[in-house]
Amino acid sequence: MNSLILAVVGIAMMVAGYLLYSRYLGGRVFKLRASFRTPSHELEDGVDFVPTNKFILWGHHFTSVAGAAPIVGPAVAVIWGWLPAFLWVTLGTVFFAGMHDLGALWASVRNRGQSIGTLSARYIGARGSRLFLVVIFLLLLMVNAAFAVVIAGLLVSTPTAVIPTWGALVVAVLIGQAIYRLKWNLPIVSVVGVVALYALILLGDAVPVVLPETVLGLSAEAFWIVVLFVYAAIASVLPVWVLLQPRDYINGLQLFIALGLLYGSVLIFRPEVVAPAFNANVPEGTPGIMPLLFVTIACGAISGFHGIVSSGTSSKQLDKETDARFVGYFGAVGEGLLALGAIIATTAGFRTIADWEEVYSAFNEGGVTAFVNGGGSILNQGLGIPTSLSATILATMAVLFAATTMDTGVRLQRFVVQEIGQVVGVKLGTAVATAIVLVVCLGLTFSAGADGSGGMLIWPLFGTTNQIMAGLTLAILAVMLMRKRRPVLPIMIPLVFVLFISVYALIIQLGEFFAAGNWLLLALDVIILIAAVWVIVESAVALNRARKDEPELDDEDERESVGAEGGSGE
Repeated sequence: MNSLILAVVGIAMMVAGYLLYSRYLGGRVFKLRASFRTPSHELEDGVDFVPTNKFILWGHHFTSVAGAAPIVGPAVAVIWGWLPAFLWVTLGTVFFAGMHDLGALWASVRNRGQSIGTLSARYIGARGSRLFLVVIFLLLLMVNAAFAVVIAGLLVSTPTAVIPTWGALVVAVLIGQAIYRLKWNLPIVSVVGVVALYALILLGDAVPVVLPETVLGLSAEAFWIVVLFVYAAIASVLPVWVLLQPRDYINGLQLFIALGLLYGSVLIFRPEVVAPAFNANVPEGTPGIMPLLFVTIACGAISGFHGIVSSGTSSKQLDKETDARFVGYFGAVGEGLLALGAIIATTAGFRTIADWEEVYSAFNEGGVTAFVNGGGSILNQGLGIPTSLSATILATMAVLFAATTMDTGVRLQRFVVQEIGQVVGVKLGTAVATAIVLVVCLGLTFSAGADGSGGMLIWPLFGTTNQIMAGLTLAILAVMLMRKRRPVLPIMIPLVFVLFISVYALIIQLGEFFAAGNWLLLALDVIILIAAVWVIVESAVALNRARKDEPELDDEDERESVGAEGGSGE
């Protein structure tokens, strides 16, 4: 199989999904209205609620939900063969992820920017919402701790990425000032920002920053982890327009340029996919493809973390409700394109099947490193970009996206801590809630030693927890649509599939953790499983009640047709 065929078919499917299916969702299911007053206008405060240009908000949303996960998941899952991963990424993006992200954004906008955790109390019930918050907190804890470890590892293994990683923050702050203070033209700012970012990449490639083995008594990895959490804490409390929005916007443009380089190299070089379509010779110890494929590839097909971002930050910045189609659905398409690029890089970026099998000698051996090396090889042979610079471009892309997810994750976890405080009757300020998040995240990260390896302790539960979260978000959407007598089938099919797969995976992992004597993961698995089953039952009751209750109709529900704003979403 030639990689160019995979690229063309995959891109065509996702673009068709945005042009056709998202139009149907926006017009017939969610009935987006440009005239609806969004929370960013109703509650504007200049900090969290800020009306934002849809292109800038798309950059923030897309890079926040992307992170390293749409690279890591597919790069690991191709061990079962490229075809299952390809099908799940393409079909999952079109019919699962795009609908989920758009729906979560719509649901929060229609409820004054409230988070998915808060919405669960209204649409599912108070008991279910408290368990919902537990799942959200654990999911964000996994993301923040693990991504800090991943970023620190990349900064150590690819020292050429250090300068562009931290220099990008300076560029972002200047861009934020140019857009909001100086009112510069957005296209001009975009060009200047991208040029500055790639100049930093060239500088970083020429001047690698290698830390000594110990810094202030910490290993190089541990030092970077502490610096990353300090940065994330500061970024999480700043007004979104100062750093998060402009940084994420420029990162979004940078990603599409990097993906353009990768896909352009595929077009020119047209490397053959050396990995098998279905791998009948998986290494010993590799778990079965069912259901693990569907939780290993979460981001890039469907991810519960996206619902947290959609309702936690993006909904508070949406200028017009019709922008949700571009921000939410097309944000998922962007991540799907990244996941597709990861599949191509890790299956066609090797010279022979023997080289590929050497890397994929055991489950979880592939990942960001396989993506950087395989993708770098394709860039080198397709466009003639030097191997070192190719690796720097892809490593910087991975680091910047992981960092954007991490600082957004810290901000979201702060919101969750404050919501939990409200449940127990304690009002927590921003500083106190952020401090609690830092203590918990750093405590987990360094719980297994000074090297920070504790950050990966509970990562094996990320995939299942993430998909449970996606299923519960879909349950809220189903209840909302059922109340409004809107089409609910586009939600119900993914809802049933995702919850079945997730619970199935949790049960399988229970046996694995018990056999390995891993009591921490076993206990967390039990907690997540109980919470999931409980909320599923509560959701089923809420759906049945919504079906029987009087319809909750909006003005647009009473029209025979959608009207001019129909499905364009633009």
